[in-house]
Amino acid sequence: MDFWDVHGLFFIIFMMFFPRLTMLFSGVCGAWSGLLFWIGWVLAPRLTVACLATTVYWDTNPIICVFAWLWCLGGEYSEKQGAVKVNTRNAL
Repeated sequence: MDFWDVHGLFFIIFMMFFPRLTMLFSGVCGAWSGLLFWIGWVLAPRLTVACLATTVYWDTNPIICVFAWLWCLGGEYSEKQGAVKVNTRNAL
């Protein structure tokens, strides 16, 4: 299955900026409704998106999977750094 046969550019944009909402409303939650999915959905949605993309689309679209992992690692890091800065600012 090819990524572009199922999804479009807007899907990628929404997955980048609103991963939890996009997974919830796009039907991904119904297809991957295991406990591990829901733990990932709550704790690390970008990581969940990257894992799902790699599982489903690695054979047909490896470039999308690489970008998903780069976005996952960079987004999670910057999100955590922003949270640390806010917490240290509030502590002072």
